[in-house]
Amino acid sequence: MCAGTVAPDGHCWDCGAAQPAYRSHLETTLGTVAAGVSDRGRRRGLNADAMALTGTGDWTIGVVCDGVSMSPRAERAAQVATVVAAARLEEVLREGALPETALEDAAARAGHAVSALAASVSEAPACTYVAGVAGPEGVWCAWIGDSRAYWLPDEGTCIALTEDDSGQHDALTAWLGADAGEPAARTRSYRPPGPGRLLLCTDGLTRYLSDLDALRAVLARNRHSTPFGHNLLEDARTLIGYAMDAGGQDNITALLIHADRPRRGY
Repeated sequence: MCAGTVAPDGHCWDCGAAQPAYRSHLETTLGTVAAGVSDRGRRRGLNADAMALTGTGDWTIGVVCDGVSMSPRAERAAQVATVVAAARLEEVLREGALPETALEDAAARAGHAVSALAASVSEAPACTYVAGVAGPEGVWCAWIGDSRAYWLPDEGTCIALTEDDSGQHDALTAWLGADAGEPAARTRSYRPPGPGRLLLCTDGLTRYLSDLDALRAVLARNRHSTPFGHNLLEDARTLIGYAMDAGGQDNITALLIHADRPRRGY
């Protein structure tokens, strides 16, 4: 490696060599209300996952994308989708749009941005997509592909909020990219009876933690959190650490957003 400038695809502009440490481990927080961790894992040469956190008014916004490994510049697709979607969600929610409308619009914007990266339909960067927002009325999520959203209550039963877009042998049936057609996200809302955490994650985590009871058990190991006093960054690190210890065969991303009980009057 010549220590030259690193390009968005994780390769050196000057010598073309892959830079293994580029985006290998990322952490982000939004005050005490949200945090995310993304890691390259043990088997991948670069991290093709991406995440974004932002907020506006009473809304907390998270987006997680997973570059489709068989597509070119998958990591770029994921990065572009998260940035575009998070910015659009912030803008539209600030203007007072319904969260369902904002999520559908943001997913469409992200899809068009990813499609614009393609040299041709046969050379199209692609990624999966999940976005979530938490506000005074509850939580909402939108997804395309097999990146997932879960509701993790402080008390009560954990809930899977998404259903994978996949077919035989778990092959993807929907994604963002020029070869995927017009993006059409599915959305879901949930009004929780009490406080908890909204988890957005990629399949690098869920291949090891698809069972909701196991997910709760792993989070309970975090000594920095109690059932009513979460350290969200440590929670995310705990999830990533579990997937790494289990094999870390793929890129792994976990993003957590705290949500309180919905306010009365909504």
